[in-house]
Amino acid sequence: MNGEQRAAVLALGSNLGERRDILQGAVDAIERIDGVRVVAASPVYETAPVGGPQQPDYLNAVLLVTTSLPSRELLDRLHEVEAAFDRVRLVRWGPRTLDIDIITVAGERSDDPELTLPHPRAHERAFVLAPWHDAEPDAVLPGHGAVADLAAAVGQAGIRRSAVPLVLQEAGS
Repeated sequence: MNGEQRAAVLALGSNLGERRDILQGAVDAIERIDGVRVVAASPVYETAPVGGPQQPDYLNAVLLVTTSLPSRELLDRLHEVEAAFDRVRLVRWGPRTLDIDIITVAGERSDDPELTLPHPRAHERAFVLAPWHDAEPDAVLPGHGAVADLAAAVGQAGIRRSAVPLVLQEAGS
């Protein structure tokens, strides 16, 4: 990528273990990835699970990052972070210690089954849209429109803002 910095949006979720500590640990780990800088973290939301088997509620947040990594390499690094927190992929939409999704990378479009961009279901997920809107009020989800409008359309059912903050080590510097 020749050092070109591109904006990306990451969605984080955890519903097993010490959820808040896991999310904070994931933020810290993402901040240590060469070629990635965390610019902002949304407030944390507690959300009901969507799809899959019966499971505990999630804590969710969104990170705004810049990256010089190719999107596929970014995904690989994020999978390493998930693995460090004992993420196991056994059941689709099942409970997990940590889930990190790439929502969008600089408007890039990809139909790769391993990495579809923008994320194919982000526009219908309040647990992505509400925190993203908090972190970036003027955000636009490519192909779908303003995040504020999308968030209003899906509503706030099943989600509530938590008083638990995430702390950035670099504080956006």
